[in-house]
Amino acid sequence: MSEAMSKLSLETKIKLKYKDWEVEITCTEDKVKSVVENVLTGIDIASLAGSDTNTNKEIERLRIELDNLKSRIENNIDGALSSNNQRRNGISLKELAKNGNTCRSLIEKMFYEKFFESERLLIEVHQELSKMGYNYDKTAVSHSLSDMVREGILSRVGTLRNYRYIQKKPLFEK
Repeated sequence: MSEAMSKLSLETKIKLKYKDWEVEITCTEDKVKSVVENVLTGIDIASLAGSDTNTNKEIERLRIELDNLKSRIENNIDGALSSNNQRRNGISLKELAKNGNTCRSLIEKMFYEKFFESERLLIEVHQELSKMGYNYDKTAVSHSLSDMVREGILSRVGTLRNYRYIQKKPLFEK
């Protein structure tokens, strides 16, 4: 009987509250540390497993969103490439200008309307856009003009900060 009593006295009972869990542990004194560590590890793993479904759903949602964005980017790139090819294949700038009221499309419209038959300063282009009711920043206008120069639609003459823009000959028309 004394052997059974000494065994009982070495046993320890612990009530443990951790996160949403409440656990009661009974073990010998010499094993308390390892048992508590095992229980806490088990609780953490169980907590992660419970949140795995939410995490997996969120990962799947983000994956779908990423695929959609990739698809949209690829379509935009394909559209831009085909738009550049169409310009080279003789589609008029009037048709390109119908794509919306972006700074670029408005300048293309001005080009089609022969605004660039004579040399134009950046400020003149900016003022013409303002007359049309569009107030774009001068840097946006400058970037659009530079893009059109790079694509061979306009020519740029003059020096830095004093460029003048003029249409390339012959005028691209249908």
